[in-house]
Amino acid sequence: MPAFEEAIGCSGFSRRSFFRLGATALASVPILGESHFALAERNVHFAPSNKGIHIDANENPLGPCEAARKAIAEIIPRSGRYLLDVQDDFASTFARQEGLSPDYVTPYAGSSTPLHYAVLAFTGNSKPLVIADPGYEAPVWAAKVSGAPVIKVPLADPMGAASHDIRAMVAAASNPGVIYICNPNNPTGTCTSRAEMEYAVAHAPKGAILLIDEAYIHLSDATPSLDFVKDGKDVIVLRTFSKLYGMAGLRMGMAIGRPDLLEKIGALGGLDAVPVTAVAAAKASLMDAELAPARKKLIGEIRTETLAWLKGEGFHCTPSESNCFMLDVRRPGKEVQAAMAAREVYVGRMWPVWPTQLRVTVGTREEMAAFRSAFSAVMAASTAGVTPLPDARGVDGRRMARLS
Repeated sequence: MPAFEEAIGCSGFSRRSFFRLGATALASVPILGESHFALAERNVHFAPSNKGIHIDANENPLGPCEAARKAIAEIIPRSGRYLLDVQDDFASTFARQEGLSPDYVTPYAGSSTPLHYAVLAFTGNSKPLVIADPGYEAPVWAAKVSGAPVIKVPLADPMGAASHDIRAMVAAASNPGVIYICNPNNPTGTCTSRAEMEYAVAHAPKGAILLIDEAYIHLSDATPSLDFVKDGKDVIVLRTFSKLYGMAGLRMGMAIGRPDLLEKIGALGGLDAVPVTAVAAAKASLMDAELAPARKKLIGEIRTETLAWLKGEGFHCTPSESNCFMLDVRRPGKEVQAAMAAREVYVGRMWPVWPTQLRVTVGTREEMAAFRSAFSAVMAASTAGVTPLPDARGVDGRRMARLS
């Protein structure tokens, strides 16, 4: 039995076993993405996906749009065939909309696969991965497989803009294989300016690949980076339909880059046909010109309302432009997370560099109302009869007497 299967066992996914795996065992681990990290947290708290409020995996509870659902229904009778022409048609549609040649676009079942293989293709024991901290963890797991050193660069102005420190990232290694930039960033939801992105492209060490993850780009006002690809730069852009388009369970994404770069990723695997239901839904979503702005507006309004409420309650959050943000609970985040789970409200995980902060996904208005109610109760209980903990800049290790 492969090491990963031994670790998770036949009865389910053990977070404890998962995070104990060493680099050798990781060679047999499947490609890791947001679903794996969220599942690891959910299993700790025994949280079935159909029970409680789940604002822990940056999913979009709205699901696929109506046109996408119709497209899925229409293609199901034909799904006994591979229908590779449907996949090619999707790539051509996206390329045409963005002014690209179709051979600059490779569809994948989500964006985790090209992310993983890009790190494997361009890093190694003498070619490090450079990544922001806190940042999305998936590239780090891929680097463990490739044997690449990982250089984590703290975010700039963590109590303010919390953007990527691009200049520090570019200067972090003389020979990086990949500089990974998630814009907007996961987990903070914060954006890195266009000027800094241009600096990264202009000043990255020769031979380094800029892997720009735009999973959340449609939720923000950030300028997309596809023009760097058009200009033939050493840039690969990742896109997914899991976030704004509400297709996390359908698995649809793509890598966009020069054909020679895409070929190096594809040579490692992951080029199986994408499920035709996902392809059909994705194309229908692209063709709905009102979908992205309408959902961006709705999610933005709910995010603004939630952040304003938390600020009014005295809590600091990152200035997100995405569907997630980091919330400083001013005490050990794991204890607050567990107390919220006891009330069947499941919030996201912590990052080691920020142990008092939790990632919270922006859900529906009803879900965020449930979050506010549970959070108020948990924080009131945590301070009852206990000396309050200092904030994230001065945690002294004291624990709450109780949280629920």
